[in-house]
Amino acid sequence: MEKIYIDIEELKDYLGFGVAGNFANHLGEAGEADEFAVIQTKEKDAPKGMFPFYIPGHDSFLGTFPICDETIKTHGREKDNLQVEAEVALICDFVYKDEKIVDIIPKYFSAFNDFSIRIQDGNKLSTKKNWGNNTKGISRDAIKIDNFTEEGILNRYHIASFIRRNGIVHDYGTTSAVNSYSYFFKQLKDWMIEKLNTQEDAGPLEELTQFTKNAKDAKGLLIAAGATAYAEFGKKHFLEKDDEIFVYIYDAHFHSFDDMYNDMCGMDTFLSRCSKLHQIVK
Repeated sequence: MEKIYIDIEELKDYLGFGVAGNFANHLGEAGEADEFAVIQTKEKDAPKGMFPFYIPGHDSFLGTFPICDETIKTHGREKDNLQVEAEVALICDFVYKDEKIVDIIPKYFSAFNDFSIRIQDGNKLSTKKNWGNNTKGISRDAIKIDNFTEEGILNRYHIASFIRRNGIVHDYGTTSAVNSYSYFFKQLKDWMIEKLNTQEDAGPLEELTQFTKNAKDAKGLLIAAGATAYAEFGKKHFLEKDDEIFVYIYDAHFHSFDDMYNDMCGMDTFLSRCSKLHQIVK
């Protein structure tokens, strides 16, 4: 296993996209199931589609770089019901040919917080994903992907997330194995290539080739692979200022869930095979 330290400034040259509906029950718990009812998928459990959250140089809110690793900002929008979305970020190379993305090569993975607005206003999903600087979170500790298949190390990893509020730690998302994503590895990769080239405007989703037409100028793709379902506290509580957010992507063959909890409590836990994100809401 090899770790690298992400230079977040370099991500300013990446196209940022997320996958919607890649964990069972998440859309329903997020209050988005009705909006996505108009989206038809080829398979019952397939993700619903993809959305942009950052497009370098775009002349809209999508051109604002939202990614940070320590302080995450509400920009005064607490009443719009802000939630952590704990997920795996895939840092990818890609091949662009004949004005299409023809291959995606996941190189590293990291803990990610797809911080999201839950107000249901009928606008596109992307408008709830980027509302200013410091509205997304990524761990600087990324882990190299040996191969993006069931035989690779990523298949051993789990996602856990917590909120510490007034000194009390709460489970926020359900602890979930990475391989419990609806689509992952080759199936997800092939599906993303198709969506980036063919997704049409429908319901909360947008036609995507408008965002990839200048892909040849991007350094890579940053893919948020989809958020877990929520634990009971996460279902009922939105984010408040001074909350502390923790997202862990950890090797479940090497670490236990208790290791994550002990780490938050300040115990001397050596998380050698883990990508950890810790943010404070401001």
